[in-house]
This record gives sequence, C-alpha cells and structure tokens, in this order.
Amino acid sequence: MDLLTQLFTDPFAFWTSHTLLISQIGINSILASSMFVVLYSGQLSLAAPGFMAIGAYTAVLMDLYWHTPLAVDFAAGTALAGLVGAIVGLPVLRLRGVFLAIATIGFIEALSLGVILNLPITGEGLGLKNIDADPVGGVNIVLISLAVVVYLLWRLTKGRLGYAWTAVRQDELAARSQGIDVPRYKLIAFVISALLAGYAGAAESHLYFILDPNEYGVPRTVQVLTFAVLGGSGNVLGPVVGALFLTTFPFIFKQAGDYIGVVSGAVLIAIIVFRPQGIVGRGGFAFVRPRWWPRPQSRAPSTG
Repeated sequence: MDLLTQLFTDPFAFWTSHTLLISQIGINSILASSMFVVLYSGQLSLAAPGFMAIGAYTAVLMDLYWHTPLAVDFAAGTALAGLVGAIVGLPVLRLRGVFLAIATIGFIEALSLGVILNLPITGEGLGLKNIDADPVGGVNIVLISLAVVVYLLWRLTKGRLGYAWTAVRQDELAARSQGIDVPRYKLIAFVISALLAGYAGAAESHLYFILDPNEYGVPRTVQVLTFAVLGGSGNVLGPVVGALFLTTFPFIFKQAGDYIGVVSGAVLIAIIVFRPQGIVGRGGFAFVRPRWWPRPQSRAPSTG
C-alpha cells in the first residue's frame, strides 16, 4: 500500500519516482484500447502484440540507421503496422470466433519466430539497443497520446462507424440484411486496432534502452485481452481502467511477496463473478449480482 500512500501524501515525489510505471500504464492502456476496437466490432483478434512489435522495431531501426526525428519514427511504425494489418486482415477476417483468435496467434508466432528471432537486423534473440530512449521525457508523450486515443475512440463509438460495429457485434446476419457492409467495417476495426497497437509499440520502444523480443509473444496477448475484458469491453474507458488496475496491482500489494499471483488470481475471479461485464460496463460501476447469488426474500403483503 506504500504506492497509494505516496500518491495521496506526496504526488510530486510519486511522479518523479514512478515515472516509468506511469508510462507503462499509459502504454498498456493504448494497447488495451486497440483490443477494445476489435472486441467492440465483434471480433476476437489477438494480433495486437504482433502489430506492437512492428511499430517498436520500425521506430528503433529508423532511429539507429537513419537518425530520423522521433515523430517520423512513430509515424512510420504506426503506418507500417496499419499496412500489415490491412494485408493480414483481408484473408483472416473470413474467420470468426476462436478460429480468428487461433489465426491471429499464428500471425504473432510467425512474426516472432520467422522474422524477429531470425534476422540479424532485428538483433535476433538478443534484442536491440536503443541509445536514444528517454524514460523520463517519454511519459508526457504517452499520457497525451492516451488522452487523444480515448477521445477519438469515444467519438468513433458514438458515430455511424460505432453504430455499425455494434450492429455487427450483436447480429452479423441482421446487420447484412440492413445493408451494412460487414467485411468492410470489420476490416476498418482491424486496421484501426493495428494502428493503435503499432503506435503503442513505437511509444514503448522510446521508454527502454533495450528492445526485448520476448515482450511481443503470446503471454503479452493474454495480458492485453485481460486488460480489455476485466476493465469492460463495452465502454471506451474499460480497457484503460483494466490496464491501470492490473499494471499497478503488483506494486500496491507488494507485501504479498511470492503469493502475489494467488492474490491477483483471486481478485480477478471475484471481479469476473460479481462484475461479468467488466469494472466499467455500460451501466457504470454498479454491482451485479450473479444468477446463483441468493436474493433477499420479501414477505408477501398480508391479506388478513
């Protein structure tokens, strides 16, 4: 609980001593927002870490070899991730549900094992050194970017595009019967998700001096999916809250020591049971009683 104590008693010291943690919360939130887009459109795509790797490696390689400005690095990494997202999405989006999830996991494995870990330019299994990383100054870029991403996604979900995604998610056949171009809207969501994940990767690469290829595998996929589902995939703020909660949890309950995994697992189960639509659902933060939970008995009015 020392983290929370310092946050409320000395916010300035908290900011200076936990800059990297704050930045990582922002990165995880952007990445979880990329997962939110595909879930909101009714797709179970798990490709976000793969697009994140594309953005990260592109940004770092451009800085190392061409010494381009930071804004150009970010833009190139984001654009390349979006382009790959469009190419991958065209054939992959013919699949649905768990088949789509398996296909996107295959994309991550192919990218990691076939490209990142085998090419000398990517450092193979040793990663890349990023001598121009700025862990302190990068936090401002990350937080501003997060605010812009949340606002833009909020606007999208309240417009024609968001309504089309909702219709596709609820009933794809009914959406087709209403004249909605389902493949087109699915591809748009997939590409937007890739763009956000690519930007998150480019921004994260600016925070660390070593680009670790192990950060973009299947475990990161599970983590990102947990952010979105736990926070609430029906609300644009849900993934942000989920990322904030899960990223800070090990630091808040540091006293648990080796049992932190047990504690976090129990908390996650409790949230899923009592709040199945996530911490932030469409109805806010209200408590949801599970179906099996005993309901209070009310006495019938007396007729005598």
